[in-house]
Parts: sequence; C-alpha cells; structure tokens
Amino acid sequence: MTLNQPLMRSEHDLLGDRDLPRAAYWGIHTLRAVENFPISGTRIGQVPDLIMALAAIKEAAACANAALGHLDGARRDAIVAACREIRAGALHDQFIVDQIQGGAGTSTNMNANEVIANRALELMGQERGRYDLLHPNEHVNLSQSTNDVYPTALRLAAHAGIGRLIAAMAGLRGAFAEKAAEFADVLKMGRTQLQDAVPMTLGQEFNTFAIMLAEDEARLAEAAALMLEINLGGTAIGTGITTDPAYAPLVCAELARITGLPVVPAFDLIEATQDCGAFVQLSGVLKRVAVKLSKTCNDLRLLSSGPRAGLAEINLPAMQAGSSIMPGKVNPVIPEVVNQVAFEVIGNDVTISFAAEAGQLQLNAFEPMIAYSLFRSVSHLEAACRTLETRCIRGITANRAALRASVENSIGLVTALNPILGYEATTRLALEAFHTGCSVPDLVRRAGLMTEAQLAAVLNPETLTRPQPLG
Repeated sequence: MTLNQPLMRSEHDLLGDRDLPRAAYWGIHTLRAVENFPISGTRIGQVPDLIMALAAIKEAAACANAALGHLDGARRDAIVAACREIRAGALHDQFIVDQIQGGAGTSTNMNANEVIANRALELMGQERGRYDLLHPNEHVNLSQSTNDVYPTALRLAAHAGIGRLIAAMAGLRGAFAEKAAEFADVLKMGRTQLQDAVPMTLGQEFNTFAIMLAEDEARLAEAAALMLEINLGGTAIGTGITTDPAYAPLVCAELARITGLPVVPAFDLIEATQDCGAFVQLSGVLKRVAVKLSKTCNDLRLLSSGPRAGLAEINLPAMQAGSSIMPGKVNPVIPEVVNQVAFEVIGNDVTISFAAEAGQLQLNAFEPMIAYSLFRSVSHLEAACRTLETRCIRGITANRAALRASVENSIGLVTALNPILGYEATTRLALEAFHTGCSVPDLVRRAGLMTEAQLAAVLNPETLTRPQPLG
C-alpha cells in the first residue's frame, strides 16, 4: 500500500454501503455479522478444523464448477490457490465472526466467501474488493448455499476433532494398562456401596479403567463414520436448485480427493439438510465418555483420599500446593479438572439436544450452537485425557503394605470362606470380627475351623481374585 492509498474501502450489500479497513480480507457481510453477534467472544477462526474444512469445500466447489464449464480456469486457479493457503494455516485471523450467530451459519459461510475472494483477487494481481472481477457469492459460493456448506464443514471439522480425541483416549488407556500390569500382584479390598466387598488386585481395578476407555474409543469411531455422510450439493433445502445435475456427486468426489476422507453424498439431500441426528448421536457418545471419565476420576480421588484419614490406597503425583491456609496439603487437582470438563460436556449434550429438536421444516437454524457446543466438548475432552494421562496416571504409586493390611483385617474375607464353612458360620465370624476387632483368619484359627494349610490356600491372592472350582 502506498502513502496515497486510503485506509478504508467501501462495499455494498442489500442494506447499503459500509466502509471497512482496506487491509481486511473479510467484507461487508462479515462486518455486519461482527456487529450483530457480540455473543461468545470466540471467533470461528479459533477453530482451525472448521476453517480448513470450509476452505476444502470451497476448493472442491471451484474444481467441480470448472470441470462442468461453469467457472473459468483463471478464477478456479485463484480460488484453489487461496483455499490451499488457508488449509495450510494462513489467514485464519481473518475469520472473525462469532461462533454463536443467527442465520443458520450464513455469517460463517460469507466470512469464508469474502476472505477467499479477496485473497484470490490478490493472487490475480487485483485489489481486494474488486468483486466485479471475482465475487464472493457468484464465484466462490457458486453452486452452494450456507445450508449445505455449513453442515458439511461442521461434519469435517468434527471428524478431525474426534480423531485427536480418540488418540488422546488411547494414550490414557495405555497409561491405565501399564499401571494395571505394574499393580497386578497388589491385593486389595474391592468395595460395593462404599462398604468392604471381596478382595481383588489393584491391577484389576486399573485394568477396568483401561477397558472402559477402549469401549468408548470404539463408539466414537462409529460416530465419526457418520460425519462423512454429507449434504453438499443440496444447496438451500436439499433439492439442488441452482446446481448442474452432475454437480453433487462430482463435488463430493472432489472433496474426497482434497481431504483424503471417504465422504459420500447423503442418500436423500432434503432429509440430510434438516436432520441433525448424527450430531445428537455424536454428542451422546461424548457424554458417555465424559460420564465414565468422571466416574473414573471419582474413584481416583476416593482411592487417594488421606493421606492419613482417608483410604490412602494409592498416591497421586503432587502437582501443586493445595491450600492457602493449610501447610503441606495437596489436592487431587487433575482428577478434579477432568470432573469439571465432564460436567461441561454433559451440559453441552443437553444444549445440542435442544438445538437439534428446535429445527423447523427444511432447515435447522441452530446449527451454530450445535457446532459451538460440540467443538468445545471434543477439544476439552481431548485436553482432559492428555492432562489426566501425563499429569496424573503415569505418576501414581500404590501403598502396598496398607492395601495388604486392609485385606487381612477386612471382614469381607468371610465371603471367600463361605463355600467351605457355610453361610451361617461365616455370618457369625463376620459379626464376631466386627465386634471384637479381631481379623477373620485369627478367629478361624482360634475356633479350629480350618487348618493353617487350608486357610493359606483359601487366602492366596490367586484364589481370592479369580473363579475357582467348587467342591
């Protein structure tokens, strides 16, 4: 820009003329959206997956339109080059509309159209704003509507986020599995309803955490596959108005080529344009992940409670001082933060359910709220899993002596004796142990109910923690 050039440029829309910064890649539609929706303070450019998905869609549309003879080669090349720059991370700071917006995502789509158009103009050697040469709507948005571009972008962005979340869950699962192997020989008391139940190993307890994560990874992978069925080519309501008959399958093929993902057109584009069921299902799986993660963190906080007046069966790594008034206090801050992420995800699921239900007739106008909630759930769960793995699970140690003592002193041992001594006799042993404070093995010895060899065989860790032949 030379010293003689103005700092502002003027653009026109159906409401009139507005001045905006000459250096901006966005245009008048974006400007009005920024003014209209000062809601969350979170810009769409802060979700890179969404911006890269939008750019991929616009690139695919340009290629398909050119192949069908509806867009000339020069404009196609400029649009494609601009989109590839954005997919490589450029210009994300120019995507400035709020994630929460009215208009069913139109502001997001127009922000993308304007940024791509103005960057394409530059690549053609023209000034930004020369829409007579390359127009955001007529060329960048050719054969498209917000109503097929926006949900397709949400699906691609969600698919990318799910992939990272599954990877984070796999890392956390691996940490739990390693601890399960490390604690395989550590005997402890299992509990039901916070009361002594029967013995198990600490390894079995940690292996359960790993298995729960593995189950949810599989469910997430199933939900991710649903994200690849798209309504691109349906335009306004799914009828494909303003498109070439060959456009829908071709643009999907181009998008698959560009992204490397096996995207496919929905069976019925009218249904797909109004149906948010796949987002509801994904959110439900995210809630399932959150609920089970939170339960796991509840267990970790209980097992590590103490250090003197609680269970104190395991030690969580100390991360920070826990109190401004109580010296030496250390709190389970990592499980606590994961609990709070879980609460957020559960709340987001309610929000997504309401937003999906609120759709009317051929369109759901509330997909921006679905996107906002969904992306937060996915990204926060990913961060929570990575934090829990690296800042907590890998540093856990077991209080082996205390765990062994709790088994030997537990009244729950009578359950292991029940097949030998019978229910009535073991009930009397349990009551006597409770009232006298004596251990069950000592009471058995005093009463001469079993030989020392028999008692040792029954109280062997292998016997106590696995099915055994009866009789």
